[in-house]
Amino acid sequence: MSRLTRRSFLTAAGAVAASPALGATQQKSKATPGEPRSGVDIVIIGAGVAGIAAARRILAAGRKCMVLEASGTVGGRCITDTALFGVPYDRGARAFHTPEANPVARLALQNRFDIYPAPPGQRMRITRRYAREGEMEDMLSAMVRANAALSEASRKADVAAAQALPKDIGEWRSTIEFMMGPYFCGKDLAEVSAADLSRAAERDVQAYCRQGLGAVVVKLATDVPVRLSTPATRIAWGGRGVEVETAQGTIDARAAIVTASTNVLATGKLRFAPELPKRQLDAIERLKLGSYDHVTLELAGNPLGLRSDELVFERSSGPRTAALLANMSGSTLCTVDIGGKFGRDLAAKGAKDMVAFALDWLDNLYGAGLKRAAGRSHATNWNQEPWVLGAMSAAAPGGQFARRSLMESINNRIWFAGEAVHERLWGTVGGAWESGDRAAIAALRVIAPSAPEPKQQPKQPKR
Repeated sequence: MSRLTRRSFLTAAGAVAASPALGATQQKSKATPGEPRSGVDIVIIGAGVAGIAAARRILAAGRKCMVLEASGTVGGRCITDTALFGVPYDRGARAFHTPEANPVARLALQNRFDIYPAPPGQRMRITRRYAREGEMEDMLSAMVRANAALSEASRKADVAAAQALPKDIGEWRSTIEFMMGPYFCGKDLAEVSAADLSRAAERDVQAYCRQGLGAVVVKLATDVPVRLSTPATRIAWGGRGVEVETAQGTIDARAAIVTASTNVLATGKLRFAPELPKRQLDAIERLKLGSYDHVTLELAGNPLGLRSDELVFERSSGPRTAALLANMSGSTLCTVDIGGKFGRDLAAKGAKDMVAFALDWLDNLYGAGLKRAAGRSHATNWNQEPWVLGAMSAAAPGGQFARRSLMESINNRIWFAGEAVHERLWGTVGGAWESGDRAAIAALRVIAPSAPEPKQQPKQPKR
């Protein structure tokens, strides 16, 4: 059976974005923040992957930090649930991309987690059969043309990815649009920057953790001082340090690292005084999160006849489509993943409608009485998680520069971190970790110029 690999069709432009000039409203200062009254050097907002990475870097440098987490759990968008199905179930992020260069995968192995590679390639379903070799060749050809057009367009102007697609990809258009848009970044291609897509790092090599990716993050946070259920409401940064307000009181520190999602920042749940410079406000607006959810089904007896962690797409005729990940980690759990505008609208209707769609979709592709075979089910709704409000960031057309804008410090007092603050690994756990580590290093250079330099990270493989 012919298989399609993501390396075959996900290519990136080789150009590296030049650093944009600072906006007129950007405030700069070389002053070192004063000593905090609270004894905390750096306050970190958010105990997700980026926040834990930043905290570990600061603690390793011999400095004091405090992580404020608004929710009641550590992990952010990496949550492993063992209660729902009796086996580890990652409700959010679940894959290590490019595991050989992924810092979280490396730490997971050091902590004796069972990390194993995903099966190579994916399969393509056409109604109730798999694509034949000639059909796969047509698919590959169409995807190659789509990626070439995307890269070419991004060199001229940062247009919408949908605008860059060639018009001659025929019956594979809807499938390509789903793979490159909702499946890859949670947004339809009309809402996504062509430059952002073309500069994304290679992600076709993946690995999974049998204990759950969220369990890895919790383990890595073991020695990190975290205050759960403590949302920060305001950060005052106009003085020699920062003051972070919470319902439990105010924390004085020399600097702050903010890892809240761009959607949460856009709501104003966390206020800043003075207000953030326009450059950062614009960047947050252009990096809104997409929509991506899992509809998980128990399918005992492997009625689909698929291997563990096998990935299946369909040749679709419109946006009402999904991706199937079967028999996760050898269990009876299969997820039907939905995203983009269709996924957002379906999630808004509730879990019952999401499960009904998943069963109908699988029934149309496989039949085999799946509706009768299905056991327990669950549907995530990350758009409604109050301290996340979405899935992964994807730059709007014309907004690829926004990621670098968020890397800039605010008056040497505030740094942003998270998957949105990485130009090539956005939307990934590895990117979030590297971003948090990088923000911590930048903050330490200001408050402790003698802080040790980080080890050189392995280079990402070229496409």
